[in-house]
Amino acid sequence: MNFFKSRKYYFVLAVSLAIGSIKVDAQDFHLSQYDAAALYLNPALAGQFDGKYRLHAHYRTQWGSVSSKAFNTSAISFDMPFKKFAFGLQVLNSRAGAGNYNVLNIALNAAYNIYLDKDKTHKIAFGVQGGTIQKSVNFNNLYFENQFTSTGGGSFDLNAPTGETFNNNSFWIPDLNAGFVYFYGKEQIRVNPFVGYSVFHLTQPQEDFFGTNNKLPMRHVVHGGAKINISNTVQILPKGLYMQQENASEVNVGMMLHYHMQKAGTILMLGTNFRSEDAFIIEAGAKYGSYEARISYDVNTSDLNDFSDGKGGFEVSITYIPKIFKPNPIRNCPRI
Repeated sequence: MNFFKSRKYYFVLAVSLAIGSIKVDAQDFHLSQYDAAALYLNPALAGQFDGKYRLHAHYRTQWGSVSSKAFNTSAISFDMPFKKFAFGLQVLNSRAGAGNYNVLNIALNAAYNIYLDKDKTHKIAFGVQGGTIQKSVNFNNLYFENQFTSTGGGSFDLNAPTGETFNNNSFWIPDLNAGFVYFYGKEQIRVNPFVGYSVFHLTQPQEDFFGTNNKLPMRHVVHGGAKINISNTVQILPKGLYMQQENASEVNVGMMLHYHMQKAGTILMLGTNFRSEDAFIIEAGAKYGSYEARISYDVNTSDLNDFSDGKGGFEVSITYIPKIFKPNPIRNCPRI
């Protein structure tokens, strides 16, 4: 086999052996445009925008260069404010690898806003999210250690027994998440900071394909940043995220530039992010009227770069927020 095919072969071998383990500490799927998918970042972000409602669509694909099937994540969400409350719904689906390992997440969202001063510049929001997760895998499409033979330079014999005992190939589990965010939204000020914390899988539901005692670990997320007003036309938004789940952790730091083309009624966005030991991310987008579109690409910087040649993930998101006409508008909070 040629070098490129052999790299795919050994990548598939590594993934198959990992899935074939008796106990798997699975981690949630992550997004490079984490702040675009607000409800997946923090349940308290429901309704945190100026508009009637928010409709968001998101798609990510990665590892197509090293796997027989790319890893894909797609999501759609809807949320809307109602006085001091906000409500929403999110559907997220992720599929990984040749075994069609699939995770479907359906969640309802509720949030509540509290203003800490009479001018409504200091704001705290609390949110809760509840729903269900369905996980499935097609074991017939996977290769396992017992099926590997060194004959002919190395191959898999799919007719050989796997040596594994599967309890089921699909299950549903309940899910509960919560979080809070703080905004400082005073107008005519140079810096508007924001910070938040969220925790997912609070009940740590039992999940497994093999009938073993395995719980879905909680995922903790700390995120924050600031909107810095350089001028009437230029803003910069430094931002950061720390995420931890079981033994896995992630640090993501970056900067976005917003340039207001006032005559065209358009805001251009350009930025970069660095995800620790994983990827350098390039991002661009635009806001026009009620629409916002963003596109990003991950350049792989991890040890897997030997297999991927730096090719990582492609991601795109579209958000629609119809505006509310206000004769004397009052800013809600900085967009994140």
